[in-house]
Amino acid sequence: MSTPGSAKGRPQTRRFISGVVEGFYGRPWTMDQRTELFKREQKWGLNTYLYAPKDDYKHRMYWRDLYSAEEAEQLIALISAAKQHDVEFIYAISPGLDITFSNPKEAAALKRKLDQVKEFGCRSFSLLFDDIETEMCPADKQAFTSFAHAQVAITNAVYQHLGEPETFLFCPTDYCAVMCTPTVSQSYYLHTVGEQLLPGIDILWTGPKVVSNKISVESIEEVSSVLKRPPVIWDNIHANDYDPQRIFLGPYKDRPTELIPKLRGVLTNPNCEFYPNFVAIHTLATWCKSTSDGGQRDVEMGDEKQDPWYSPEKALTLALTDWLQEFLSADQNGARPKKDSSDEEPMQTDIGESPYVPGPGENPLYTAEPLTLDDLKLLSDLFYLPYEHGQMAKTMLRELDWLKNHSRAAAAETDETAEWCSRAQQFDGMCEAVVQMFNRLSNAPNRSILYDLYNYICDIKSGVGLARAYVKTLGGQCPPSAQLMNDDPEPWGFRGGLSGEFQRMLPCHGNRDLFRHPLMTEVYCMRPYSPEDKVQVQKIFMEMKSAGGGKMPLMMLPPLLCDSLSSGELAPSPQCALILEDEIGVCGYALALTDAQPAAAKTQRAVSAEVLKDFPSLVTIQVLPRVIDSTPAKRMIVRLLSSIKNSGSRGVFCELRQSDRRMLDFYTKLGCFKPITMAGLPEDVVAMGASL
Repeated sequence: MSTPGSAKGRPQTRRFISGVVEGFYGRPWTMDQRTELFKREQKWGLNTYLYAPKDDYKHRMYWRDLYSAEEAEQLIALISAAKQHDVEFIYAISPGLDITFSNPKEAAALKRKLDQVKEFGCRSFSLLFDDIETEMCPADKQAFTSFAHAQVAITNAVYQHLGEPETFLFCPTDYCAVMCTPTVSQSYYLHTVGEQLLPGIDILWTGPKVVSNKISVESIEEVSSVLKRPPVIWDNIHANDYDPQRIFLGPYKDRPTELIPKLRGVLTNPNCEFYPNFVAIHTLATWCKSTSDGGQRDVEMGDEKQDPWYSPEKALTLALTDWLQEFLSADQNGARPKKDSSDEEPMQTDIGESPYVPGPGENPLYTAEPLTLDDLKLLSDLFYLPYEHGQMAKTMLRELDWLKNHSRAAAAETDETAEWCSRAQQFDGMCEAVVQMFNRLSNAPNRSILYDLYNYICDIKSGVGLARAYVKTLGGQCPPSAQLMNDDPEPWGFRGGLSGEFQRMLPCHGNRDLFRHPLMTEVYCMRPYSPEDKVQVQKIFMEMKSAGGGKMPLMMLPPLLCDSLSSGELAPSPQCALILEDEIGVCGYALALTDAQPAAAKTQRAVSAEVLKDFPSLVTIQVLPRVIDSTPAKRMIVRLLSSIKNSGSRGVFCELRQSDRRMLDFYTKLGCFKPITMAGLPEDVVAMGASL
């Protein structure tokens, strides 16, 4: 793909970076596991490995320390193994925890460390400044105009010191859209990085969020424009280091293949557990190969409704089919060996003892059934992706919800009784499938994979067992389960430990549970307002005005200063208008006037100079009722307030009708808006202000 600029006559066409970043928090992978990863990458057509384990002391916490002779020997062997399998080994270092950018000794220590790794045979490097404090020390504040300038200065110096390597990656502190203030396109930090970082240095980016549900072409085009180069995606879709109870075995998805020519590359930062990453890496490889001209694809993947080049479902089936063979292959960790059919006399510890044969009426010998592809599909469904359950998991949750809400039908003789019993039986069958999957998985020959999965499958088996017993109790098929109803249960009868106790005490607990709200799988797009949005904003305004007016006719409602903004009579101030969209369309807006005087004149309402001195700006926000999650609205108002503050305003105010309990509650819970006194307010109208 073409890249802007080249260093030292570098060719304009560079291969697409594709592979794995070991960048999670937790126990790093072993050297043997990394070598196995290189073999898989070569087999599947991936070409890169980024060494960045957060808990390798000398990568992050003690980055100044050189590697010992023993450590050097291991790294040399690892770099050599990567080369042997045609995998580009990128060594990353994270000095941002405590580096003083303006101290020449610090820069020298960083160069000395990377020079040592270069002596090991490494030719590709990365500087990471993620997950660090953004406040500079006094010495750096005197030397640099901003945090971005400090990072760019040392990165450019190290890059040139190393001879401007073919591959050199930089991870910014603001590495996703949600971290950018106020927006990606208006981020001073990103603009500084894009303009001043040398063009041969590539930049890592995680997408809209740290763990992005979807990554759109439009979002990549926006950040590429600011960074002056296409980014390398550091993809956390399969990362699980933030939640020890979750693992992700679903396919690489919700990244259209149209992204490929617009990116410098994609690296997946997957589960902490090595062996369960088979699906994550395998499906990424299928995605990367999907649009290659003349490249060999695994199967024809096209899904015309979603993506003409790639189908996550087909890619998942392909990966699980290959993974099944690994499960069925014995490893060195204690698998029961197959009987040797050779003529050699087997070694026996009990000479002359014949194999045990159960007698009449005794239990037959236990025979483990082999694991099946359907078992692995069920496993993937139960541990799918961060924002989405697999199809079977969603079905089980919905069925349990229905059975719980219609439990009276189980006891009463009604037309619904037969349906309840039928659905309860189907739910029991699904629970049994989970139990059988667990049994077959537990007896699979490859113990290394099993041991990485065991805690997770034990947990889901137990949870499904509790739900199964509960449904049987509702149907009167068995007495109440002691695990469910006992006042003094065993510790395995409940989940969460101290963390669960804290969460249950917080008001937000359970806001993503199926039984309190619908599954929160919506993805919202926040973008700047354009004149074409005027009609949709007016439509939302009228709908919410009707809902907030109670029984009073619309024409009888007292006018608000912000009505002229929402109705389109006044245009919002530049950079002070945002639109919220979901999969259906426009679902909310946030508009502001940095100077509220035009709105006061339009409404023919006198606003005291004292109020305008402290709160010169006017803001309004509305979202449709279908936006159940309050987070998108909160993010809109935060970005809007940031833009207003950048304009030089010292405060904002809003007007609300007392009958609009929804928006009153929203502004109150923000915490920064407080009731203010304004003379001449119509009856039933309140004013709230926030200092900036």
